[in-house]
Amino acid sequence: MNSLERSALKLNFCKELKIATGFPQKEILLRSMGKIRLVVFDLSGTTVEDDNAVAKSLQQAAQEFKLDVSLGDFEKTIGTNKIHLYQFMLARARGHKVEISQLETYHFPEYLQEAHAIFDRYSVIMVDYYKNNVRAMPGAEDTFKWCQEQGIKVATDTGFHRDVNTAIMEGLQWKERGLIDLALDVEDTNGTGRPSPFLIFRAMERLGIQSVRQVIKIGDTPADLLSGYNGGCIGNIGVLSGANTLRTLQKYPHTHIIKSVKELPKLVAEQFKD
Repeated sequence: MNSLERSALKLNFCKELKIATGFPQKEILLRSMGKIRLVVFDLSGTTVEDDNAVAKSLQQAAQEFKLDVSLGDFEKTIGTNKIHLYQFMLARARGHKVEISQLETYHFPEYLQEAHAIFDRYSVIMVDYYKNNVRAMPGAEDTFKWCQEQGIKVATDTGFHRDVNTAIMEGLQWKERGLIDLALDVEDTNGTGRPSPFLIFRAMERLGIQSVRQVIKIGDTPADLLSGYNGGCIGNIGVLSGANTLRTLQKYPHTHIIKSVKELPKLVAEQFKD
């Protein structure tokens, strides 16, 4: 295939993506699809099983402090900094017009103390859960191994704070087993989480990756897809193994939506070639 044919193929792919999703990411996809050098994987619901425990724990803590938020609302907003999320939910409950896509642009200092109190309770529930129930998502570890064999760096990112992230990593021993290269949480970016792309950029910085055209972001939440989109990742992939349905995820910018991380190696091999 010559260079002209390659360009035509990429253009057709962009057109097909626009028809299928309404989110063409054309500017990104028309760039050179060079060899993928880094995949940034979400944790809960993507590479770690949780039986919707994150959303349930968020709601349980909120209810204990008389903050009325539905389980569905938490399912759509997990993957974010949980202190900021509680500030957001408190502000919304008290009449502020807020959008989750702008979460990290809001500042509600008047709700910070209350949000911290709810978050502290949530953290106790969540750490206890993962100390007793941490399990890798089926196919996740094989996908990590495949990436390593291809020379692709593997990073995890999460909306969790350090205590929960540590409980997961101590239970799974992924770094010690050579399955991942880096495990980040919101404390690595001074508290700024998704939908900002800073966790992705921090992974690139620490692992020596210069271009977002060599990076794939994958996760099960709208916040994951928004962070990948905001970061300009060449691949911005949703998975259906977590709390959110296809109907929910397809409303957000993405290049692909797959059933689980099991399907990632085949997708990379077929659509993100050198």
